[in-house]
Amino acid sequence: MRILNAVSGPVVVSAFYKFVDIHDIDALRNPLLTLCMELEMSGSILIAAEGINGTVAGSRESTDELFEWLRSDDRFRDLLTKESFADEVPFKRMKVRRKSEIVSLRHEVDPTTTVGTYVDPAEWNAVISDPEVFVVDTRNVEEVSIGSFQGAVDPGTTAFSEFADWVEETLDPETHTKVAMFCTGGIRCEKASSYMLEKGFAEVLHLEGGILNYLEKVPEAESMWEGECFVFDERVSVDHQLRAGQYDLCRGCRRVVSAEDEASPEFEEGVSCPACFGGLTAEKMESLRERHRQQRAAEARGERHVGQVLDS
Repeated sequence: MRILNAVSGPVVVSAFYKFVDIHDIDALRNPLLTLCMELEMSGSILIAAEGINGTVAGSRESTDELFEWLRSDDRFRDLLTKESFADEVPFKRMKVRRKSEIVSLRHEVDPTTTVGTYVDPAEWNAVISDPEVFVVDTRNVEEVSIGSFQGAVDPGTTAFSEFADWVEETLDPETHTKVAMFCTGGIRCEKASSYMLEKGFAEVLHLEGGILNYLEKVPEAESMWEGECFVFDERVSVDHQLRAGQYDLCRGCRRVVSAEDEASPEFEEGVSCPACFGGLTAEKMESLRERHRQQRAAEARGERHVGQVLDS
C-alpha cells in the first residue's frame, strides 16, 4: 500500500473496452499493472481471452500516457475511451484481473464477428421514439431504478448473466422484429446483441458508446434520458453533465442509497441502510463502523492509500 499523490485539477475517469483475442493475458496484465501504479492510476481492469474492459482514474497527463501505451499495441490501436470528471479520485485501489469473460453473459458469443447495428447518440431519440421499436434497458434493476430512457423496458434482472434467460422467456423473434438496447458504456449491448442475432432476431440495434456517450453528446434540452446514470465507482451516479450525482452506496449491502434512505433512522453512514439494517449482525455493524472510522481518520490526515491487485 502507498499514498496516492493529489491530482492537480479535475480527476479524469476513463471507461473503455474492446472485444479482441488476448491469448497472452499474463504478458499484458503484469506490465499494465506496473504502469498503472507508476502513473498513480486507480480503478479496475479486467482481461480475458475475449478482450479488455476497465474504468480508471488519474491526472490528465497520467491518463494520456496510459492510453498511449495501450494503443501502441496493435490490438488496441483503435481503443476508444469515454471520459468524465470527478473532484476526487473515485477508486480506492488499482486492480488488474484475469477473468473468464470481461462481462458475464454465460453464453458463448463472439461480438467480433456477430454484433448488432450501432446507433449514434444523435440518432438515438428517433430510434426509441419509433412505435415499432422494442426498447430494452440491459442493465440490472438497481441501475434502472435511478435513471433510464423514456419508455424503455426493464427486464428486472439482478445481474447481466440473467439477461439471456429473460430473452428466452420474454421475447420472440417473430414478434419482436426490431429491438433497440442500451447500457452504461456499450459493452453489455455488444454481447446481448450478438446473442440475440444468433437466436434469430432480425434487427438488433444498440446505442453506440452507451448512456455515457449519449449524455456527453446530446444536449440536455434535447435529451430523452430521465434521472441519473449509475457508474461503477465511488461517485455511484452521474447527472446529464457527467458530474457526480446525488446517490451514495450503503457499505453494509452495496445497494444504492437515496436522500430519502439517508433520512431514515435505519441509515448509518458507512454501516447500514433501510434495506439491510435488520439483516446485519452486531459484529458486522461494529466492523463496518471501525472501518468507516479508519477511512475518515485517513482522509482527515490527507491520506489516500492505493493498493495493487493483480488477480481476484
